[in-house]
Amino acid sequence: MGAGSGTSNFVIRWINFFTMLIAIAVIIFGVWMSTHHDSCRRSLTLPVLGLGAFIFLISIIGFLGALKNNSILLWIYLIMLCIILVAILVFTVLAFIITDNASGHNAPGLRYKEYQLQDYSSWFLKQLNNTQNWKRLKSCLVKSEDCNNLSKKYKTLKQYKSAKLTPIEAGCCRPPSGCGYPAVNASYFDLSFHPVSSNKDCKLYKNSRAIKCYNCDSCKAGVAQYMKTEWRVVAIFNVILFVVLSMIYFVGCCARRNVAGGRSIA
Repeated sequence: MGAGSGTSNFVIRWINFFTMLIAIAVIIFGVWMSTHHDSCRRSLTLPVLGLGAFIFLISIIGFLGALKNNSILLWIYLIMLCIILVAILVFTVLAFIITDNASGHNAPGLRYKEYQLQDYSSWFLKQLNNTQNWKRLKSCLVKSEDCNNLSKKYKTLKQYKSAKLTPIEAGCCRPPSGCGYPAVNASYFDLSFHPVSSNKDCKLYKNSRAIKCYNCDSCKAGVAQYMKTEWRVVAIFNVILFVVLSMIYFVGCCARRNVAGGRSIA
């Protein structure tokens, strides 16, 4: 075996060591997502962890192929890496298409935006209008206590009215501003007033800790906005990952060609 082939094997080993580090970073990112968010907001945790584990697996195959100078393992490595690149590209394009709409609506006197379900893609509508999906999401929204903690977070009505609520807090913890219900405090509204709007969410909202606006379309829209934000973060992360893995794949192909050329010369 020639010096060029030996150099190529050395390059492939280091490439795969670098890829293993990337895989570990992806797994750490997935673990961070699982610990940073509650169960309602972990929709992408398992796919990210799975991606990291798969990249780690093919890195080991490539590393062993270079270490043992095994042509079959190196071919398996390049084929699997190509599959990963195609999968990342498809997922990223779909993620940007799905999240390429709905920016929220400004309401008079509010520092935060309100969101409407019909503004989101048909994929989001299908997922959130599915009875079983929403039952599970609603259950963990109630358990999260986000809505009930608002009164602890904002002690006075003035603080609450000037607060910048999250999409889920704005959509699930209070009736839409168009209803016209006066706020007594951060977790209680005076429902004795006749709603100004014909929006069905106005009648669905209750002050009860277990009901709030969890059955409202505004709540589903708040969850959709949160999911959209998370999908965008993962999509941007995938773009960076795609560029890095493409460079590794290109160098790996060149190195593999050099290994084959070194063998033929030898």
